[in-house]
Amino acid sequence: MGRIHRLTDELANQIAAGEVVERPSSVVKELVENALDAGATRVVVDVEQGGTTLVRVCDDGEGMTPDDAVLCLERHATSKISRFTDLADLGTFGFRGEALPSIASVSRLTLRTRPRGSNEGVDVVVEGGGKPAISPSGGAVGTTIEVRDLFFNVPARRKFLKATATESAHVSDVLLGMALARYDVTFVLTRDGRPVREHLRVASRADRARGVMSSDGTSLVECRAERGAIRIEAMLAPPERARAGATGLSILVNGRPVRDRQLVRAVSQAYGSVLEAGRYPLGVVWIDVPPEVVDVNVHPQKAEVRFSDARGLFDAITRELHASLAHAFGLPSLGAHPQAPIARMPVTTLRAMDGAAREAIAAVRAVADAERALFPETNLFAGERREEQGTESAEQRIRDSEFGGGYSALRYVGQIRGTFLVCEGDDGMYVLDQHAAAERVTFERLKKSYAMRGVAMQRMLVPEVVELTPSDVALLEENAEEVSRLGVEVRAVGDSAVAVHGVPDLLVRAEPQRLVRDLVAEVSRTAGRPFRGAVDLVLATMACHGSIRAGDAISAAEVTALLRALDEVDFAGHCPHGRPLVMRMTFSELERKVGR
Repeated sequence: MGRIHRLTDELANQIAAGEVVERPSSVVKELVENALDAGATRVVVDVEQGGTTLVRVCDDGEGMTPDDAVLCLERHATSKISRFTDLADLGTFGFRGEALPSIASVSRLTLRTRPRGSNEGVDVVVEGGGKPAISPSGGAVGTTIEVRDLFFNVPARRKFLKATATESAHVSDVLLGMALARYDVTFVLTRDGRPVREHLRVASRADRARGVMSSDGTSLVECRAERGAIRIEAMLAPPERARAGATGLSILVNGRPVRDRQLVRAVSQAYGSVLEAGRYPLGVVWIDVPPEVVDVNVHPQKAEVRFSDARGLFDAITRELHASLAHAFGLPSLGAHPQAPIARMPVTTLRAMDGAAREAIAAVRAVADAERALFPETNLFAGERREEQGTESAEQRIRDSEFGGGYSALRYVGQIRGTFLVCEGDDGMYVLDQHAAAERVTFERLKKSYAMRGVAMQRMLVPEVVELTPSDVALLEENAEEVSRLGVEVRAVGDSAVAVHGVPDLLVRAEPQRLVRDLVAEVSRTAGRPFRGAVDLVLATMACHGSIRAGDAISAAEVTALLRALDEVDFAGHCPHGRPLVMRMTFSELERKVGR
């Protein structure tokens, strides 16, 4: 006899089960997907002992005839596809025809189903992949599948299961993913006889995301974007709610929950510098693309996908989400103050007023002077002043603009502890961290300058020598061109020191020695990526040095200039490192706190 022989169907199914059925949550995923493909509007999942003892999934879908109920337990039997080309236009979760026979081969499975239009259903019982036992039954229209004693005949697999609480958590996560995929379906989860979670059908994806993720007070921002055939819809939390792992971010491609590190990275990069490296946002992103450009037949559990133009998709996600998020995470809604000072009126109106106009113009000039003091006036092009280009000055830009809206609609009240700026809007009180606010503005101006031709530099009359390690000096020399574009000019002095000959014009407040040391530290920390990939983090660190700090006195005109500047930047509600810069308290909330 030869050494090669055919495996029995029972053994082949158990081997296949090792790919499809990893743990009880895998069973839940496959059975719920089948329920959704069958047109269910309500899916009830019951588990006992984390699913190791029992997994029951009951749906109100279309049900199956007795013949289909038996055939669905055979390998590669499916109603989803009939030819290879169908894989390019999938509209269902399942299609491989492996899940049910794989589950049946490692459990004691009972399938009870009744199709619409029939007065009788059928029960199919299979134990460990054996011959099915078939009997007529009653019951409601739809399908109920019970999976008992998972891995009872594969003890080696059963030993790899985790504690009951862990397995239960995985089941909850799977059902959450299904709920995010189908907002029009009700999902109910019971654990050991007790209801633990219910996701009622809602009207939209956004409503579903709010329902499942806002219970802990998380505020989600809705983003929508299109680029060509790509449609992106997202509900994302502010950067301060970011986590060290990506478990709080759900990504769905064409309605299918997937795991993809590149997609997660694309979403994280959309936050720019406000999201620290290694942290990931909280929220949901739905990506809809033509089915022919995505391959879902990559992984037995259909948890991974492959794209025909992955780089183009990732770029689209990052750019489009950034454009939405940049304006979303700013100041909470507010309107112009009813007693707004005259300086907030359009200049065309001011010119028609005699004494009041002169007072307003004087106030505007004070704001312009304060803006120049806070943020030295430089052109976006390195080394060129706006006046040299013949363009309008800061004072003229402020005079010719209409006042009001955003941060500039706030009325400044005062400074406390030399750190916080108290302002009044028509809907409540706003408290700003003056350093974080100025840091945000400085960062945006540095970033725009860098993106154009480089940050304008101010040369020092006397170079300052900074002691560094030989590796730090080598790092600066290796990236000399990029460092120069940052507005910093350094030259090696021996092998363990550099002389600082120039610093960014916008950072006249910064100490050259500390600026260079922190620049080197930031570049070294991100040594795993190209220099340009770390530019935002470097600029954020530089902006911190060049901005007003806690304890600095600030005039009313300077506050006005700062508020105006915030209206012109992205992510205006957070500093470049992701820390919130404003806190809002409505007047009604304030009144409750003091008992009015």
